[in-house]
Amino acid sequence: MFVLGIDPGLSRCGYGCVERTPAGLRAVAVGVLVTPSADPVPERLAVLDRDLRALIADLRPDAVAVERLFFQVNARTAMAVAQASGLVLAAAAGAGCPVSQYTPNEVKQAVAGYGSAPKEQVQRMVQTLLGLAERPRPPDAADALALALCHLAGAPLAARVAEASR
Repeated sequence: MFVLGIDPGLSRCGYGCVERTPAGLRAVAVGVLVTPSADPVPERLAVLDRDLRALIADLRPDAVAVERLFFQVNARTAMAVAQASGLVLAAAAGAGCPVSQYTPNEVKQAVAGYGSAPKEQVQRMVQTLLGLAERPRPPDAADALALALCHLAGAPLAARVAEASR
């Protein structure tokens, strides 16, 4: 299975693609899509939309895992993250990819075994699980890889539950 994790954001949108092979898990792509904060929001959204669609078309993932907007103290930040998240959901659905959303606590639980794990611990676990030479940086990219790992951890059970429900 080939999963693209997306940590949505308007300024920085992290992405990480992880593949499950018979030999184990491997990172295929990781990075951050950036929009200039000085540009008007509609232009930034258009750039992000174009970049997300190109990324999905290029990688052709089996599934997309997106961080669910759970809680934000800053309303302005929450709006930008929600707008970016909507673009991710639309781009993935438009490409025919199944989409799953996970809260930060669900991701931390799946990757680090503790729903309140600090970012540094999540980064170290992502590094360990994927056999990376260094911790993935920036944090947006590490979070995206963690989202893909979270999905891969839960996908077999979710598939069995869905099949049993039929």
